[in-house]
Amino acid sequence: MAMTFEKLRFEREGRVALITLNRPEAQNAIDRALNAELHTVWEQFARDDGLDVAVLTGAGRAFCAGADLADYIPQFLDGDMLAVRANVPTGLGGITRGQHRLAKPVIGAVNGWALAGGFELALACDIRLAAEGAKFGSYEIHRGFHHGDGGIVRMVQSIGVARTMDIVLTGRDVTAAEALSMGLVSHVVAAEMLLPTAMELAGRIASKSQVAIRSAKETILEVAGRTLDDALRLEALYGYSSGDVREVKRQLEKFFAKSGMGKT
Repeated sequence: MAMTFEKLRFEREGRVALITLNRPEAQNAIDRALNAELHTVWEQFARDDGLDVAVLTGAGRAFCAGADLADYIPQFLDGDMLAVRANVPTGLGGITRGQHRLAKPVIGAVNGWALAGGFELALACDIRLAAEGAKFGSYEIHRGFHHGDGGIVRMVQSIGVARTMDIVLTGRDVTAAEALSMGLVSHVVAAEMLLPTAMELAGRIASKSQVAIRSAKETILEVAGRTLDDALRLEALYGYSSGDVREVKRQLEKFFAKSGMGKT
């Protein structure tokens, strides 16, 4: 399936999609046109049977500077309450809200600044890698408002209330090293190794049973925030029904053959 866009780049490498925000002159800030293209690319990625994993990154020095203050934000400042309500089903960048139940994994390769809505877009990725010089920030507080596209929700879930309070209420910068230490990102690598590392990780995920991968992602999202009993019940239900029986049998046969163990 060919995908062409004006404000983002879409490339294929095997079963992996590389999606690059491509407004480097604006630090990849999301205007209404780019926002629409992101909604479209996630829809098409979800439907494409030839793709299993996506890597999201930014062109130039920034990952994403957030919503474009001159183009995206004024539609709400100049609108009414109905405009705000109409925005609820479709978050900034698609996967922050509305398409957040995308079954396929998304890896965020944060190459530079991830600010405000750009921070939220990074948080919406399932796995985040950061270049050594990358920085994160909840900059909305400097403009008189705060996150509205999942930033607070996902930070509370991943790093807790106290750290979220610190980052959101101060609007301070968070370095890649600090982000790693508190669990906002999984890996920090040299800038030149960011995309190779992200693509290698994506390829590793794409090589697994996608039935199991997508069930695992669904399970993780479902159990977050639930009581222990509910979470354990859901994990058992999803886990024991997560595999193609024929594929599981093949994998077990390979394991037994390689290990020299006999089946009991």
